[in-house]
Amino acid sequence: MGGDTDRAGEALSRRELFTLFGALMLTMLLASLDQTIVGTALPTIVGDLEGMSDYTWVVTAYLIATTASTPLYGKMSDLYGRRPIILLAITVFLLASALAGLAQNMLQLVLFRGLQGLGAGGLMTLAFTIVSDVLPPRERGKYQGLFGGVFAISSVAGPVLGGWLAEVDWRWIFYINLPTGLAALIAVDLVLRRHRIPTRSHRIDYLGAACLVPAVVCLLLATTWGGQTYPWTSGVIIGLFTAAATLAAVFLYVETRAEEPILPLRMFRHGTFSLAAAIALVFGVAMFSGIVYIPLFFQMVRGYTPTNSGLLMLPMMGGMLLTSVSSGFIISKLGRYKWFLVAGSVVTTAGLVMFTQLHLDTPLWLSAVYMLVLGAGMGMFMQPLVLAMQNIVSVEDLGAGTSTNNFSRSLGGAIGTALLGAVMNHRLGEELEANLPGAVAQLDPEQAQRLGESDLSSVMESPTVVQGLPEPIKEVVQLAFTDGLDLVFTVAASIAAVSIVMTLFLPDLELRGAAPAEAREDPDARAAEIKCETSP
Repeated sequence: MGGDTDRAGEALSRRELFTLFGALMLTMLLASLDQTIVGTALPTIVGDLEGMSDYTWVVTAYLIATTASTPLYGKMSDLYGRRPIILLAITVFLLASALAGLAQNMLQLVLFRGLQGLGAGGLMTLAFTIVSDVLPPRERGKYQGLFGGVFAISSVAGPVLGGWLAEVDWRWIFYINLPTGLAALIAVDLVLRRHRIPTRSHRIDYLGAACLVPAVVCLLLATTWGGQTYPWTSGVIIGLFTAAATLAAVFLYVETRAEEPILPLRMFRHGTFSLAAAIALVFGVAMFSGIVYIPLFFQMVRGYTPTNSGLLMLPMMGGMLLTSVSSGFIISKLGRYKWFLVAGSVVTTAGLVMFTQLHLDTPLWLSAVYMLVLGAGMGMFMQPLVLAMQNIVSVEDLGAGTSTNNFSRSLGGAIGTALLGAVMNHRLGEELEANLPGAVAQLDPEQAQRLGESDLSSVMESPTVVQGLPEPIKEVVQLAFTDGLDLVFTVAASIAAVSIVMTLFLPDLELRGAAPAEAREDPDARAAEIKCETSP
């Protein structure tokens, strides 16, 4: 790795900068798109592979692998350099995508989705980290705002593209990654060969990794299975939570003694960093509720196809894109980020409160307004939080600091999805149990006989079945889903409100680095500043 220091101090030209950011945005698109593209196609996939019992594991395997590997990539890139590690992440992701497209049964698909998640864990983290290598905090906002726009696009394009490809050939959901990923691989390699990030002698924290990964896996398995596959009080769930807590405690102990810890605990000595990591966790719970459960309303309650439900989420994408890009540019100009985080959490909470008012007869234009507000809040929040954490840590911890943000948000999303899923299923079960007998009594004997237990259980997974139910049953099911989603968004809004309070306690720090105008006036000073910030 000694060659990585040959030209580390050289600044990138404008053309190289744009090439690098284009490549990094492609890598982010790969990772974020795969979080959303599979969902709308899952019924088709599991039907073809005959694996309904393993339905949720196609998503869960990817999520567990991504969340568990994120901190490892951050630290590995700090030790070995960004270029070889991001190239490794892209290569693993592309290999797993090809294998997932070739899967012949559900076991193979779940395993290859887990491998895909191992690659995806490094894509987002390293993209943000490399931006922090080539630009000072003061100038990162406008570029990271563009990355937020990529996430906004993928959050809506994923369901739309997944629904369409499922109608053509679901295997192309995975194959479509290959040309995009190869383009990103070549571009990142070419640019980072010239602008090399200095490395230093290192020692891998194998014991820390051996504790962290199973701790995260146990926690996510507990929150995924709890209340659904097993009761919350079952021995399996209690055992998983106990194992997660024990491994986490051992991990923290190991990190205090490791020469090169995966998660340098010195970062958390700064109260602002610890608070920002906690905010990322809390906000992740609330954010994923909108992305996961809004399509459920459009498909289960309103009867739209997966493709159309994705198209109906365009206002959310528009709101995220607008505020993510504009807030990034404004932050770069002002050099401060706190009040964007406060405003973003307020607007996100307001959007989630609005969604508690969604009903069967809610006009589409009104639901579009709700989505625009929610998207605007999320776009205003996500990128400034990355800046806040990068602005605090030292240069040698940039990779670990950035990965901590992504890890916290992903962990929050995983816990939130499981928690809100349990809330949804509990309320749905209550409503169906209370109201279905009366609805069945309205049917003629022949209809009541045809309506078997298998039909009722399948409404949880198939919008088509809901629309084909007899009218009294259909109305009860739709109202049950509406009530369940009302409770989901009420809980999510309450959690988002906690982030408002937390962001108010953040200090109003100024971003390091010269303002853009000052940098243009004195390029020599700008170069000296970057060299100072990137020196260990």
